[in-house]
Amino acid sequence: MLPYFTEHYGNAASTSHEFGREAKEAVEAARASIAAGIGADAREIVYTSGATESNNLAIRGVCERGRRKGNHLVCVTTEHKSVIDPLERLSRRGCDVTWITPSDKGDDARTGLIDVDELAAALRDDTLLVSVMLANNEIGTILPIGQIAAICRARGILLHCDATQALGKMPVDVRALGADLLSFSAHKLYGSKGVGALFVRRGPPFVRLECQIAGGGHEGGLRSGTLNVPGIVGFARALELCLAEMAVESARLVALRDRLYAGLCGAIEGVTLNGPPLARRELRLPHNLNVSFAGVDGEALMMNVRDLAVSSGAACTSANPEPSHVLRALGIGDDATRSSLRFGLGRFNTADEIETAIAIVGRTVRELRELAGST
Repeated sequence: MLPYFTEHYGNAASTSHEFGREAKEAVEAARASIAAGIGADAREIVYTSGATESNNLAIRGVCERGRRKGNHLVCVTTEHKSVIDPLERLSRRGCDVTWITPSDKGDDARTGLIDVDELAAALRDDTLLVSVMLANNEIGTILPIGQIAAICRARGILLHCDATQALGKMPVDVRALGADLLSFSAHKLYGSKGVGALFVRRGPPFVRLECQIAGGGHEGGLRSGTLNVPGIVGFARALELCLAEMAVESARLVALRDRLYAGLCGAIEGVTLNGPPLARRELRLPHNLNVSFAGVDGEALMMNVRDLAVSSGAACTSANPEPSHVLRALGIGDDATRSSLRFGLGRFNTADEIETAIAIVGRTVRELRELAGST
């Protein structure tokens, strides 16, 4: 990225001179690399400022396009807020949104898995778009996008998929998945913050979007604005590195995650896993662990583990005092939801750090329970 901050500082849209042409060449090389990383064509990649913008462009872009087939939308209650909020806004403007809730029955409780047959039954003749994430950001659940895509395709309905958490952690091939629109972001891959992309499938039936940022006609008229050349160059390189190291890194993260869970369960009682069983590796991301601790005040828990970079919900909504909407959607009560922690393991975490986390959380939970018992 460094040369594009200092030496090659041209605007990729200003190709009448060499500075701009250098920038454009870098942007297009990155576009081809990113496209290859997800099995797409370079012309299907639209640069954005991140997955939140990509989600908004996909959802609002489809729904605000003229001469559309209907106003009915289908989504899942455990989606990221950057999907839920635009849909709720559209519902206030006359769109009809059907929400699919994950199963809370028997062995499926707390997993975040959805009933594909229930989703299929929710589709109507006027259904315009279905939006389902590939992998959940809070509990790591991987959803059956391929099955959902086949159902949507048979009905002539567009499918949007938020793949932000999945890309770089598991194979993502847009052709195999069958999604028409797919969102992702650079910073989840150790790229820079403020850069993302939206895959927009080409070919019949064509995906038509209404642009959300107008002013210059950049990115094929879908997203105006001067491109962040260094960020885009870094985005492509980060994805290349993630894909090259994915197999080895995923196995390493699974081992660390499983040790973290086993250590927490061994250190304290009343630890409950949120998300699919760890043994069902095909159903969950390798780096995610979300657990609840019985009999602990959630706010006190977060205040006392500040040496750890953990959260009680989505990182983007950590300023919101409300309990996690994802855990609530699984039928988990507010007390258990507030006393949950989400651990996101990463490229630079070590085995020693896992043992430190076990010790800190174990000690904190025991102390808080003792205080609660003495009051």
